[in-house]
Amino acid sequence: MPFKLGDFVLVIDEDLSGVIKQISGDTISVETTDGFLLDFKSDELVIDKASSALDKELFSQTTFSDVVSEKEQPTKRKQVKMRVKDRYEPTMEVDLHISKLIKSSKGMSKYDILTLQLDTAKRQLDFAIRKRIQKIVFIHGVGEGVLKVELEYLFGRYNNVKFYDANYQKYGLGATEVYIYQNVIPN
Repeated sequence: MPFKLGDFVLVIDEDLSGVIKQISGDTISVETTDGFLLDFKSDELVIDKASSALDKELFSQTTFSDVVSEKEQPTKRKQVKMRVKDRYEPTMEVDLHISKLIKSSKGMSKYDILTLQLDTAKRQLDFAIRKRIQKIVFIHGVGEGVLKVELEYLFGRYNNVKFYDANYQKYGLGATEVYIYQNVIPN
């Protein structure tokens, strides 16, 4: 296949490619994608059909002035429409199951596990308050209800939050949703 000026070519046995800038007999000058002008023999090159076809397809009907005028057009920002249902969905979820917090709870007492879960909940709630995240769901599971009671005690110590059972359809009975009032300045 004969080479032409402007063909996009690949160099055989090297990780180089570029555009043909000059053809002189069997020697072909190629400007690499890095901007270097290198000479190769014609048997060292192959035409990159995918790039050539793509370039022709992309730029065949386009002129420089068309591209400039397209770029100068002000673009309207698209407003993302949210369903009313999604607007009230919590933005942050914290799973307090011990298997989600550490790799293995082997050798830990129930007290150690509960303490780790409560420390995690307090840390995540403080983070949400600092970052002005309005809703957070703590997934605690059903179990014996000890963690849920302890979480309610923890949340009750904050004067800028209210808490209630999370969406039953999504979480069942094993989650508590916390709403953080944003107009209260955190301590």
